[in-house]
Amino acid sequence: MATAVLTISSKNYSSWSLRGWLLCKMAGLEFHEEVMSTDDPSTRAELLLLSPSFLVPCLVHEGVKVWDTLAIAEYLAEIRPEAGLLPKDIAARAHCRAISGEMHSGFHNLRSALPMNLKAHFPGFKVWTGAQGDVERVKTIWRECLDTYGGPYLFGSLTMADAMYAPVCKRFLTYDVKLDSDCAGYCETISNWEPVVEWTEAAKLEPEELEELDVEF
Repeated sequence: MATAVLTISSKNYSSWSLRGWLLCKMAGLEFHEEVMSTDDPSTRAELLLLSPSFLVPCLVHEGVKVWDTLAIAEYLAEIRPEAGLLPKDIAARAHCRAISGEMHSGFHNLRSALPMNLKAHFPGFKVWTGAQGDVERVKTIWRECLDTYGGPYLFGSLTMADAMYAPVCKRFLTYDVKLDSDCAGYCETISNWEPVVEWTEAAKLEPEELEELDVEF
């Protein structure tokens, strides 16, 4: 029996739900998924109670409730250190936290211009100038990590940083963002990562009439 409950939202649209779900999978946490619909006013009210900032995922584990994705990552790293969500080396650990935090708090133009939509594909999509700086910054982060730690993941082996940037990989593929070979290879690695494949296949089964929320989630 699962000892934890992870509340998530749309698998097609919710990048933060994907991050939290991947973190739980990486930690080897046995959990039950609770999927909250987002188009009913009463459900919105319930989500607001679950998470004061209307952010999912929300993890409840052994009486502990954690509703912020980065906080979930740190919590899981504490209770499951053997899972390697953070690198062993202190400098690499600091680097991993820094780029995870940057993803968590930044890239607002990218989020607006390239919303998460796993069912869609837009060949030749034109990224507006305001978002291009965010795209270039992400590519710089990836190249620096892959060069420093040798790949195939950002810190060699899987860490919380890969969960944080996985939705960006999917966005880049959805919107046909032009990438150099290293970044394209990283996107392919993440897209073929078994939990990401599982999530993507589930997203394709969501009802077509599901509407995207009017907030970033």
